[in-house]
Amino acid sequence: MIKRILAIAFVCILLAGCVTNEPAGTGTLHLTSSPAGAEIYLDSQYRGTTPSIVSGVTPGNHSLEFRLKGYRSWKSAIVVPAGDSQFSGTLPVMPASSQEPADTGLEETAVPAHVTVTTSRDQMVIGDSMTFSGTAAGTGGVLLKIFGPGAYTYGVTLDTVKPDSVNAWSYTWNPGTKLMAGSYIIIAYDAAQTVSGRATFRAIGNGVVSVHPSSYAVIRGGTVIFSGQCTTGAPSVRVVLSGPDRYSGGLDLGSFPVNADNTWSLRYTTDISMPVGVYSVYVSDIPQTTTGSAQFTIGFAS
Repeated sequence: MIKRILAIAFVCILLAGCVTNEPAGTGTLHLTSSPAGAEIYLDSQYRGTTPSIVSGVTPGNHSLEFRLKGYRSWKSAIVVPAGDSQFSGTLPVMPASSQEPADTGLEETAVPAHVTVTTSRDQMVIGDSMTFSGTAAGTGGVLLKIFGPGAYTYGVTLDTVKPDSVNAWSYTWNPGTKLMAGSYIIIAYDAAQTVSGRATFRAIGNGVVSVHPSSYAVIRGGTVIFSGQCTTGAPSVRVVLSGPDRYSGGLDLGSFPVNADNTWSLRYTTDISMPVGVYSVYVSDIPQTTTGSAQFTIGFAS
């Protein structure tokens, strides 16, 4: 009887552990605001009041908002990593009015805040610059904040830009050569951070491209598989085959996608009339920040 009771208790402990464990790979948000007591809305869903800890959040892009009566709402696009992260917001005091404004019969002329942002191109090579531009109305300045991998995981404020007389603004970003490859989000806020515009782009570079043939000796008419890695953040690679005679100028085999695990592959069947000799296969990311190569022979295999 005692053994049976102990066995049941042991099973209960195991079940309790399974229930309370947080799913692996999720994010835990430590949220604070100034002033405290603001309502938390994560992806427009109410999640309590600050200060608070919100766990089990799927890593990736989310929207975060703090609301408190008497204050302007604080809104931000955030990138949630796996593990712990901290986010804090300051809510500006909303101007108080003790009485309703008198009806003058005139239309309201104040311009609502509105901000847009675009990038000069969809992808940039690490080491180059990127220009952000857009329009802004109803605000004296545009606050720029960027999110991405590495040092940009929690967002980095770039600058506050003043719109010109026609509500246009522009900013050139020079991040240098230490930038990590990957996807980035640029967000432009109005001065009170009540509205925003956003755009995305990719940074490519600071990686390696490799290629390996499945066989280093191929018969004419035989098939060889070229495969390798591309860790530059490029979405595809280009493969060129070079060899003797008519292949001396190089044969473009085409472009091929890079998989989510940074691998790529190509199945190539050689022509029966290809000259016997040593061939080289070259692979480069697009837009060609780095190249890899390998050699193999055709016509010497038994």
